[in-house]
Amino acid sequence: MTVIHEPAAFGTHQVENQPPPLSGFDPLACDPALGSALTRYAVGDLTGLAREAGSEEAREHGRLANEHPPQLRTHDRYGNRIDEVEFHPSWHWLMSRAIAHGLHAAPWTQGPGAHLRRAAGFYLWSQVEPGHSCPISMTYSAVPALRYNPELAAEYVPKLAATGYEFGLRPPAEKSALLAGMSMTEKQGGSDVRANTTTAERLADGTYRLVGHKWFTSAPMNDVFLTLAQTPGGLSCFLVPRVLPDGSRNGIRLQRLKDKLGNKSNASAEIEYTGAIGHLIGEEGRGVRCIIEMVSMTRLDCVLGSAANIRIALSEAAHHVQHRSAFGERLVDLPLMQNVLADLALESEAATTLAMRLAAAVEQGEHDLLRLALPAAKFYVCKRAPAVVAEALECLGGNGYVEESGMPRLYREAPLMSIWEGSGNVTALDLIRALAKQPSTRDALEAELAAASGANSHYDAALHRLRTELDSPAPERARALAELLALTLQTSLLLRHAPTHVAESFATTRLGPATRTFGATPIPNPRTLVDRIAPTR
Repeated sequence: MTVIHEPAAFGTHQVENQPPPLSGFDPLACDPALGSALTRYAVGDLTGLAREAGSEEAREHGRLANEHPPQLRTHDRYGNRIDEVEFHPSWHWLMSRAIAHGLHAAPWTQGPGAHLRRAAGFYLWSQVEPGHSCPISMTYSAVPALRYNPELAAEYVPKLAATGYEFGLRPPAEKSALLAGMSMTEKQGGSDVRANTTTAERLADGTYRLVGHKWFTSAPMNDVFLTLAQTPGGLSCFLVPRVLPDGSRNGIRLQRLKDKLGNKSNASAEIEYTGAIGHLIGEEGRGVRCIIEMVSMTRLDCVLGSAANIRIALSEAAHHVQHRSAFGERLVDLPLMQNVLADLALESEAATTLAMRLAAAVEQGEHDLLRLALPAAKFYVCKRAPAVVAEALECLGGNGYVEESGMPRLYREAPLMSIWEGSGNVTALDLIRALAKQPSTRDALEAELAAASGANSHYDAALHRLRTELDSPAPERARALAELLALTLQTSLLLRHAPTHVAESFATTRLGPATRTFGATPIPNPRTLVDRIAPTR
């Protein structure tokens, strides 16, 4: 083989004007909104978790888990049905670290403040890689539903809360730690779970035999699943284990894995119940009541996950503009780029502040406030994520459009949270139902919003518009109501807890006569906002 030696005089690969990798940074140190919330709610120290989340090791595992997505193995080499999913080692690393940090069901067995700490940790750790957050979230969310069957809760909750990771299919009784999943939707109904056709037949020993087809089951290698099926008493909720006590596989057949837009590291399966054994949770016919407890908690994680996706996209953009120059100046010194980044920073601060307020409401049992605030936040914050990530990606120019930057992965992930646990119309209409059925929810909302009344003219005008919408909620106005409710909540929180220039800028750009394009409305002193959120190492 002939080797061509290129003279040094003709070398072309001296790399200049490129930012260093964003690794080894502390995502908490550059997140004043989260830092303020941790102080406000007296959450313990999360420095160790944060630094691990920003480490080169963690970020590389996040990349590898997506470069090597899970693979379905329906049969072994001899033709035996096994229904297993193989994951890359980086997936297991991410899962084990998330569980070790207590981001799954651990708070349900811990003392005061555990849910808030978990929410902040989940937000930070989701910035590493969001796909594995799905089984972590479902395990957390399963506990309130399980408590409708005290015997099942006593058996399973301690293992769901255990801080160990035991991958593999074995009977739950033989494991010291378990993971839970959810299997609700069917192809003929989607979010309309009452259209489900899966049936459950009661057996002599009190268990049920399930037969049916489920369209989406995320993390199908988890140990137990909450699922819905029709019984003589109506739609009911069941706990279905993957492995039966005798070690045999339950009748759960993995038909295929979904080829999704994003969320590539996480396996989402289409399954069939072929006589699967399940345990009734709650009463026959009350399945929606049980499962809604799980849905509420996963909706919280949708808001936290979207806020996390917004935040890491902002970090990537802010890091890039600090080190990249164009037209003789660093990008961060260009006034228009400052305005764009400042606008994205406002969006991130508002999303994070609202997400942590919702977590505080869970911690404090503010059910009436959550009944309105949670679906509104889920609707709005999750819809803002794709727009924010797209704008952040553009800050990197062509570099942001290539896979190596990591930005395309964030962009593909962004729409998911808006779809999961009820798409936009479903969550917006949920507000209308809550107002009709539970008038006390409005009182709780009014009390929350009144705390900032009189602090800003844009806010006061928006609050008046919101009250008009609340007086006569109509289905065709549900989206407008959800958006306005979320924006007023965000503005109220910022007016009370953020620096004046942050709160006033948000109120002006979101509630005043502003344009809808990021960076198009002038923001006073934008550089101060950019410096406030820029990552440092």
